[in-house]
Amino acid sequence: MAEILTVLTTTSTQEQAKELAAAAIERRLAACAQLNGPVTSVYRWEGAVQTDPEWQVLFKTSAARYDALEAYLSEAHPYDVPEIIATPVVRGSAAYLEWVAEETRPAPQP
Repeated sequence: MAEILTVLTTTSTQEQAKELAAAAIERRLAACAQLNGPVTSVYRWEGAVQTDPEWQVLFKTSAARYDALEAYLSEAHPYDVPEIIATPVVRGSAAYLEWVAEETRPAPQP
């Protein structure tokens, strides 16, 4: 069975989160993306502590598609340094994990 990952990023608006999610699914970089928010993020940026509302996007993808998903997020993301964190799925429903693997296979070229 293919190695499956969850990949987390955050954005400042729900619309940005939806756009990142939809494009990743369309490009078969992820099988699914869940949006959660707003959440409150507290972080240090350019020497100052910031507190901002953000939206989380949790992608489900195969390890084979991670590099392409990371490249897409790095290019399309509005942040200078976007959070992109991958976590391996160590267990899960075999049927669901197979679905993720199938949905993230690149589409055949005509």
